[in-house]
Amino acid sequence: MAVAASADAGVVRRTPRGWRVGGQEMPDLVSAMVLADLLSGEADAERFRTRAPGRVPEGASEVERLRHTVAQLEHALHSRVVVEQAIGVLAERHTMTPREAFERLRSSARSRGLKVAHLARDVVESSTSPLTSLPEELSG
Repeated sequence: MAVAASADAGVVRRTPRGWRVGGQEMPDLVSAMVLADLLSGEADAERFRTRAPGRVPEGASEVERLRHTVAQLEHALHSRVVVEQAIGVLAERHTMTPREAFERLRSSARSRGLKVAHLARDVVESSTSPLTSLPEELSG
């Protein structure tokens, strides 16, 4: 997706025939909002693939500390969303409860010395990319 398109990805505009998201026409507002949300998520995905923000630098101003806190919270929220998506993928793939899926994800991450969020990202990617390899206990 081009930079200009990603900047406009989440914008929904009214047109004479319905709604427009980026360059795509949509017949109703709900469909347009769903598409805008999906496109916006794709545009932001690369931003959240980076490491979590570390500690606030010594001597940071109040504004810098607040910005850092916001970045930490955004990262945590995104990580949680990805973990919950992975739980859904595993629960459906292995016909188990979400709690059992989370326990299997956590156990697999611990046994490999990985963060749950990193392994969860791979699980989510495996639902659309058959080339993404997963540990045996998580693959379907």
